[in-house]
Parts: sequence; C-alpha cells; structure tokens
Amino acid sequence: MSNQNNQVANQPKQNVQLSPSDRFTNAVLSEFTGGRNNIQVSEFQRTLISNYFIKLDLSLAEAEQNRLAKSEKYRDNTPITWNNVDIKPLALKVVAYSKLGLDPTQSNHISMIPYKNNKTGKYDIGFIEGYKGIEIKSKKYGLDTPDNVVVELIYSNDTFKQFKKDQNNPIEKYQFEINDTFNRGDFLGGFYYLEYFNNPEKNKIRVMTKRDIEKRKPERASVEFWGGNKDVWENGKKVGTKEVEGWFEEMATKTLTRAAYNSLTIDAEKIDENYRKLILMQSDQAAVRISDEIEANANKEEIGFDNTVDTEAEVVDENKEDEPVATEGQTQLTGPGF
Repeated sequence: MSNQNNQVANQPKQNVQLSPSDRFTNAVLSEFTGGRNNIQVSEFQRTLISNYFIKLDLSLAEAEQNRLAKSEKYRDNTPITWNNVDIKPLALKVVAYSKLGLDPTQSNHISMIPYKNNKTGKYDIGFIEGYKGIEIKSKKYGLDTPDNVVVELIYSNDTFKQFKKDQNNPIEKYQFEINDTFNRGDFLGGFYYLEYFNNPEKNKIRVMTKRDIEKRKPERASVEFWGGNKDVWENGKKVGTKEVEGWFEEMATKTLTRAAYNSLTIDAEKIDENYRKLILMQSDQAAVRISDEIEANANKEEIGFDNTVDTEAEVVDENKEDEPVATEGQTQLTGPGF
C-alpha cells in the first residue's frame, strides 16, 4: 500500500490552468499589495475588481462576435479572448482606477475599449473616463473644489444673462429663466457655474455657444450620439447616407460637465502614486491610436453595434467593419446614459 502511495506522490503534477477570472484577480491583487502580504484589500475594492472583470468579459465576448462577423478580408486573425489580453498593464490600470472609486458598472464612470497592439500581438484595454468619473477624480484631487456645480443648456426662448465680476459687482452670477418648458426654441449653447457657498466671491461662470460645444466634439464622434449623416453600406460598398437624430443635447450637457470639472486646478499636495499612474497611462494615447486605425482603414462595410452602445460611446466613430474592437462595455442602452 505504501508503495502505491509513493508512486502516486512521485507522479509529476499536472499544470493547473487558471480561469480568466482567477488570472485577472490574481494579477490585480498582486498590484494592490505590491508584493507585500501585510496590505489588506477591502471588500469594496474586491467588489470593484469583480466589476471590472465582468464588464470587460462582456466586452471581449461582444468584440469577438463582431470580429467573426467581419468578412475574412478585414478580420484580424487573433481571437479576442482573455488568453490574448495583456494582463499586466490591464491590472495596473484597474488598480489605479479602482482606488479612485471608479466603477465600470455605474453609468458614466469609466468605459473600457479592447484594441490590438501590433507590437505585442495582444489586445490592450483602453480606459475612457466618463463625465462622472472626471467629477470623482476632480473632487478627490482638486484644489479648492466648489460646493456646487450648475450645468444648464440655453435655448432661444429662455431668459439668460450673465453678470461678470467687476468693480461694481463683487460676485459672478447669472439670471436664468425657462419661460416655456415645452417650447424652449432653438438650442443656442449652455453654461456652467462653479459655486462656493461660504466664499461667493470665488463663484465663476463660463458660457459656451453651440459652436464652442461642437468644437469639443470628438473628431471621430459617433453619429448615433451626436447626430448627423451616417454612411449606408451594402456588400462592402457605400450606397448612400441617412440622417441620424442622435442625442446632441445630452452630449452637450456632458461636454459642459466635463469642461466644468476639467477646469479645476489639481492640488499638488494631493497627488499620490495613483494619480501619477493615471497621468502616465493617459499619456499612452490609446484613444488616439484607436482613432488613427479608424482613419487609416476607412470606407469598409459597417457591421453594426446599434443595440450595444455604451454610456461613453460618443468618443468612438460609428462602427465600420475595419474599426478596432471598440465595444466599451455592453450596457444595452438605447441612449447615452441619461
């Protein structure tokens, strides 16, 4: 009997293949602890790790379906699966953003875009902060953050007047009235107002015209969100265009909100390791590389993502067949998260 036990014990151990979930969790936790076992990860952080995995797992599955739906001529040969995701840089990003409290399952916190890294042959994950994510980050690291931020759109039938700070007016303020809720007229622009309850002399107003807002529209913005003309493709050929109404006013509100929180100065004393990592990660210009790939491979048949748009999908062009695997999470929304 003992000989049999010895034989079993001496048999070579089989390699245990970790599941994608285990690989992901282990990689993220190792970055959280930095190799030191005395650092505890809170239950909230563990929940966020799980949320990042679940959201990205759905994105990868959707992206792989769309890869297979492409014609062979334009299909990338590398399957969009966890085995082909570069886990190390992904884990670093998840640690940095989860420490900020950004949750990919919450609307407008953060979105994730798989894209091919031709240097490594694997898929990297681009992270795009939503306007709520920018708000959270600005409140945490901002210098002298306001007590309240007002964002409003202005129409031709509204009454609006701004009062800038001068020698006769110590506080920046505004007059704003909606005269007819159901007939506000043509869209003119909007404004944001930074309000300090105990120090109103710090209050600040910024007005943007419609043109100012349109200038901030992403170069490769999706017409499903911003509206406009969309190309119609059949059998790999452009056969015309169609008008898409989009969600322009919601996009304008997002643009103003982003501008409001991005206008806040970062407090140098609050900058920590997490924020420095975010700066470095954002400098890799993942979104720019995605846009460049789209630009370089234009005029291909679109495969359609009409029912799988994400709350921050306005940063990605309409989904042509050549587009890198940009699915940004699958929230099954029909609008931009409002």
